[in-house]
Amino acid sequence: MAEIQGSVEAIVFKNDENGYVVARIKEKNKLITITGCIPYIIEGQELNLIGEWVTHPQFGEQFKVDISEESLPNTTKGIERYLASGVISGIGPVTAKKMVEIFGEETFNVLENNIERLKEIEGIGDKKIATIQESFNKQRELKNVMMFFQNYGVTTNQCLKIYKKYKNDSIRIVKENPYILTEDIAGFGFKTSDKIARNLGIELNSPFRISSGIKYIINQFCGLGNTCMPYNRLVKEAIEILGVAEEHIKESLIYNAYEGKIKIEECNGEQYVFTIPYFYCELGVTKKILTLSLCNFNKLEIDVDDEINKFEKDNQIKFAPSQKEAIKGALISGIEIITGGPGTGKTTIINCISQIFEKYGMTVFMAAPTGRAAKRMSEATGKEAKTIHRLLEMGMSEEEELFTKTEESPLQCDVIIVDEASMIDILLMHNLLKAISLGTRLIIVGDVDQLPSVGPGNVLRDLIESNCVKVVKLKDIFRQSSKSMITLNAHKINNGEMPVLNEKDKDFYFINGEEGTVILDTIVGLIDKRLPTFNKSWDKLKHIQILTPMRKGVLGVDNLNEKLQQVLNPKSPNKKEKEFREMLFRVGDKVMQIKNNYSLKWKRIAGFGENEGIGIFNGDMGYIEDIDEEKDVITVIFDEERKVIYESMYLDELELAYAITIHKSQGSEFPVVVVPAFMGPPLLMNRNLLYTGITRAKSLVVIVGSLKSIKFMIDNNKSFERYSLLKWRIENIMNAVD
Repeated sequence: MAEIQGSVEAIVFKNDENGYVVARIKEKNKLITITGCIPYIIEGQELNLIGEWVTHPQFGEQFKVDISEESLPNTTKGIERYLASGVISGIGPVTAKKMVEIFGEETFNVLENNIERLKEIEGIGDKKIATIQESFNKQRELKNVMMFFQNYGVTTNQCLKIYKKYKNDSIRIVKENPYILTEDIAGFGFKTSDKIARNLGIELNSPFRISSGIKYIINQFCGLGNTCMPYNRLVKEAIEILGVAEEHIKESLIYNAYEGKIKIEECNGEQYVFTIPYFYCELGVTKKILTLSLCNFNKLEIDVDDEINKFEKDNQIKFAPSQKEAIKGALISGIEIITGGPGTGKTTIINCISQIFEKYGMTVFMAAPTGRAAKRMSEATGKEAKTIHRLLEMGMSEEEELFTKTEESPLQCDVIIVDEASMIDILLMHNLLKAISLGTRLIIVGDVDQLPSVGPGNVLRDLIESNCVKVVKLKDIFRQSSKSMITLNAHKINNGEMPVLNEKDKDFYFINGEEGTVILDTIVGLIDKRLPTFNKSWDKLKHIQILTPMRKGVLGVDNLNEKLQQVLNPKSPNKKEKEFREMLFRVGDKVMQIKNNYSLKWKRIAGFGENEGIGIFNGDMGYIEDIDEEKDVITVIFDEERKVIYESMYLDELELAYAITIHKSQGSEFPVVVVPAFMGPPLLMNRNLLYTGITRAKSLVVIVGSLKSIKFMIDNNKSFERYSLLKWRIENIMNAVD
């Protein structure tokens, strides 16, 4: 780390929301360009800066600031210039000159300790003194907060969040209980709070620390897809992580349960611990699903068989018995689940169902969990499909989702059809069900054999296995793609059989490669040369997607993206770049949003729907259109429809997407999918991971790797066990009713 000192000569750019600046300071008659978060910067200010020297490809050498500290000027000339800059409300050049003439080098001491003396200056009364004092105190407190927390490795952005939340009480509140940061401020983890606490001398067995640590452990566990955590496992991990005795952990669990901060529940002789949100989500889904399944719906005066025959004739198709059962069930039942693999006619069934309902004057809403899935649904049906978030009219409050459509303001429709339901986690399902009024039909469509949702829960599988609603499982391959090896091999893999490889003039190929570097080189060559030559309509950036099981290693997402960026979007004098942590972004890069962000604004540039909105979600993919270094923003176009401007504070939510994990590909479809096949952790390298990966392809699948690893994945039908009590809750109530 380097350190420089100097006075601010000019502010080139400043973002008032996040404090990011580009400025020039003078150090020993040398002008230096600095960049970083300095929210209180003004011209004429003396700064001590700690950071590192970097070389920008366009703007040359710059000093990237990590920590900044203000040195107030101590000469009358410096004090006057500082105050004349307008840094303190109520003081301009004229007043600054008068203050320095009267108080000289004691001016700052007067402002801080004896502000009433300003009345000695002609034209300053009580009202103006109050304005000056409020402004001076606000700045002083913000600077104190910055200086206090930066000593503990807290970033400037995090300091701003703390000050925004607690204002002048920031330091006092955090000193009393540093762990409150993990509860009150988004993005604050237990480890950061614990570091502050340990430096402040807070004991290991502090109740605040243990309580916060327990919540941290549960949240980490739920981040793996669970809605709850086994009690004994939680106690064991808490002892290891927190380094305290078992009795302290159990005492804290009892206290937090008594206070209503967690919920402990027994199921089949074992106890489970819930955080309150997931507990109430499970209760809410259980109640609403059972209510809908038991509700009496208005019977439709429809000759169902006749309507199905008409649809078959108009579309020159013939439904299989299971497909007819699904259509009839949707028309007769109030709630139905339709599940099946690729080619089993799910989309055609949706078309038939919606067409019949609309023919008889019923309003049908269609939705899917992600933007890409909703777009596919729209393209397949010719009707508007929204993301579930858009359907529920999502807003934002304290960086959390807030939906307009709820029990008090339900969705105004007769039928809701939801596709790609395997991706719906417990939180989203809870919010969707809350907005469905009694009498509205709900049709849930999805492939239960795909990977479960990224978020907590195993909702689709739990609902199917609970036997609480009508379920139709589609087995017959329906569409023309019955001749497709992608479809046939997907079903083979799902049945535990090896796929048929390298059939001439087909769409499913295997290229042998044992070593990771050989597989990597083969994949790069495929995307850069062979596949675009094989089909000249395929754009190597837009139409070909690598799906890999893992993030780390030679064939992991991180390394693949680094290599592919060099080949597919190489460095060029005409392409602007931006380094962020260990990642390099370049204009033209394919990128992905990796977490839900409920505050990012977007503007529509194509497609139909609202002209603007908020919310970019985990898995959304796009391309970098522009990088503005001076304003420190990156512009991304998602799905060729929505434009989003990213400030630097949000760049940790973006990553390169030439290669993505199979988990992140859920709900998406790509013309060409390339999958590296290699040996990895048994709990990860399993059948439904491979099945999910190849079913993302529309026109071609190429697997590059070893036959041994393919066979291992197909034979391995084990996966991470997800802890959820949804199925148990539903069955308990149904058994009680029976």
